[in-house]
Amino acid sequence: IFMLSALPASKVPTFGIYDVYVKKIGHAIGYGLLGVSYYYALPTGLPRSIRWLMALALSLGFAFSDEFHQSFVEGRTSSLQDVAIDGLGAILALFLAAGYSSTLRLPFQEEKLPNSIPE
Repeated sequence: IFMLSALPASKVPTFGIYDVYVKKIGHAIGYGLLGVSYYYALPTGLPRSIRWLMALALSLGFAFSDEFHQSFVEGRTSSLQDVAIDGLGAILALFLAAGYSSTLRLPFQEEKLPNSIPE
């Protein structure tokens, strides 16, 4: 993410009429992967909801710092809209990962014990 945002505007590829869509979807996917990576990098001893929220907060923190960094790159600007898209990508990826993972749960899902007998 950092290396791509460090490219001067003259070196950033363009995608014709789909340019904005490709770049915004790229933002969302990149930060989605970052959010899930943060989740799995955080200590497993923390409650899942705390890990989920921390992963989101770390992703948003990186998004803000990356946009700030980008404001110093030749021909590039920073945008709060990009931060919002980055956050949305992280949220969607964390929700999707929660749906497909046995170790990741949404903050509001109750924890289930393995091999527990239903009452």
